[in-house]
Amino acid sequence: MSITIGPEERQKLMTLIGEGSKVLQEVEDLRTGLNDTVKAIAQELDIKPTLLSKAIRIAHKQSFQEELHDFEELEAILDAVGKKS
Repeated sequence: MSITIGPEERQKLMTLIGEGSKVLQEVEDLRTGLNDTVKAIAQELDIKPTLLSKAIRIAHKQSFQEELHDFEELEAILDAVGKKS
């Protein structure tokens, strides 16, 4: 497949790709910083980092009720097969 574009479209694409790359790098840097902060606080409070990360995700998505419902279903499944302990 070949795309034919003029100089103006080429410049727009180059700008988009350059800016998009910068944004993705910023997101990566922010995610790394958040992970470092989560690890430090988790260690300080003796809490698993994955648990803190999950709490952040649930709070961000405001999905506590959905998570609770999923956990209740999981609990029922494990209870039904006698694996709840």
